[in-house]
Amino acid sequence: MEARELVSVEENSKIEEFRTGDTVRVGIKVREGERERIQDFQGVVIRNRKGDSDGSFTVRRVSFEGGVKRTFH
Repeated sequence: MEARELVSVEENSKIEEFRTGDTVRVGIKVREGERERIQDFQGVVIRNRKGDSDGSFTVRRVSFEGGVKRTFH
């Protein structure tokens, strides 16, 4: 069973369309013990796969002289 079948997913109208090559900032919810905070991940979109229910995009940023890639579903 897919997670999207269990939880209703609504599109957020506040998110603008973006393409490969655009710089984006994504807020990620991070949990450390009992604390929870939002951590920003800012970088350049290097891949954007659009899908009706399972789209994803990959963002790359340079951190401490090394490249870091993260894919968001």
